[in-house]
Amino acid sequence: MRFAHGAAGDGGSPVTLRGSYGLFIGGSFVSGSSVFKTISPATEEVLAEVTHGTTEDVDRAVAAARGAYERVWSVMPGRERARYLVRIARLLRERAAELAVIESLDTGRPIRQTRDVDLPLAVAHFFYHAGWADKLAYAGFGPAAGPPPRPLGVVGQVIGWNSPLLMLAWKIAPALACGNTVVLKPAETTPLTALAFGEICAEAGLPPGVVNIVTGDGLAGQLVAGHPGVDKVAFTGSPEVGREIAKSAALWGKRLTLELGGTAANIVCADADIEAAARGIVEGVFIRQGHACAASSRVFVQQPVRDELVAAIRTRMAALRSGHPLDEATDIGAVNSRGQLERITELTRAAQADGAVRWSAPPWPEQDTLPDRGFWFPPTLFAGVTPEHRIAGEELCWPVLTVSSFATPEEVAERTSGTRYGLSAGVWTRQGALSEWLAARLRAGVIWLNSFGLLDPAVPFGGYQESGLGREGGRHGLEDYLDLTGGTYDG
Repeated sequence: MRFAHGAAGDGGSPVTLRGSYGLFIGGSFVSGSSVFKTISPATEEVLAEVTHGTTEDVDRAVAAARGAYERVWSVMPGRERARYLVRIARLLRERAAELAVIESLDTGRPIRQTRDVDLPLAVAHFFYHAGWADKLAYAGFGPAAGPPPRPLGVVGQVIGWNSPLLMLAWKIAPALACGNTVVLKPAETTPLTALAFGEICAEAGLPPGVVNIVTGDGLAGQLVAGHPGVDKVAFTGSPEVGREIAKSAALWGKRLTLELGGTAANIVCADADIEAAARGIVEGVFIRQGHACAASSRVFVQQPVRDELVAAIRTRMAALRSGHPLDEATDIGAVNSRGQLERITELTRAAQADGAVRWSAPPWPEQDTLPDRGFWFPPTLFAGVTPEHRIAGEELCWPVLTVSSFATPEEVAERTSGTRYGLSAGVWTRQGALSEWLAARLRAGVIWLNSFGLLDPAVPFGGYQESGLGREGGRHGLEDYLDLTGGTYDG
């Protein structure tokens, strides 16, 4: 069957996509030598043709960024840079309805999530970092009596396919606030809001070359990250690619920020508010179809309340509606790509073969099956998962969660540290002392108490182990875009 869908937002927003998009280099769109098609994950319909960036294209983008850095952006007073960031934030806010629709079409995520979560956060990041642009000398970086910090130069940024516009804001806003220029490569499957952002940069009057956007596949990302004219690399993606980028950065002596994999743990203690925990867990993993490295994919519940929690989670999962991303009633949209769907299908089959107990939410009452086109996977829970199961240690960036039980806080503290990831975690308990005890022992960059997934531009985000290197957001995130060795700089 095919999903019909109603209007998005308050009466909907007319969105007209270009038939084809070039590369945004030097303040305008330029053509390239080859193109590829970006498609809707919900329908497999072609949305637009997008340009494949080549070695020559990346060279042009880096040269444009270098010229803008040396002649304009790095020498511009911080208060002037702040004005540009504020203009960008206002334009993002003015075009929020349109951008949310484009993001939903390109990613498969429901309009309620792109419009009500991602767009406000992206706007907030530009407003927040605009406030820092003229205050860097007073942020406490480096020796108190030393020279003020200065920008690094040209930053190569490669972002992933989940929440692409928000990830773009996370990376571009602090880079520009600190006086750097940018060459950004969005994910091959979700390039459209990044290209729309190029239009916004031009509309805001941003000096040509300050932001450049090169689209393409993984090779284009390698060209950006490995370019000798790039002074810092910021990457969001898989640990495997992150390791290769780290090797290249070390060879060239580049600064590096990595935001990699995650499989967040939610620890539910016996005294927790079970209904609140179930709500937080379901929202934490199924928002964005689980397409988030910080999704609460692993649930550890203390044995006395295991059955009660599983029942509460299943009740909430059963109420989730799968549907077209632009339908206001949709809770779960499409998986981002065919490759992602194949990976999740293979992993869940392996989990069943290992003996984990699978339960998938039934289709919404008026649906007999999921659509016959598009990349769809039902919200799924695996109970009885043990450390020996493969699914217990894999990154779950999809609408899937696992449930394991534990007897004591000491046991769960040890087990949750048993993966190669350490991005985020949640703790559910009414006991303040217990929450502090657990939080001190969890090797995770962000820990939420009796909640999950709350984000703010002023709060640093990042992980340990194979979840990444460095922090993004807040004062801590600024430091990775600054040279603290000193020099002449009008911040």
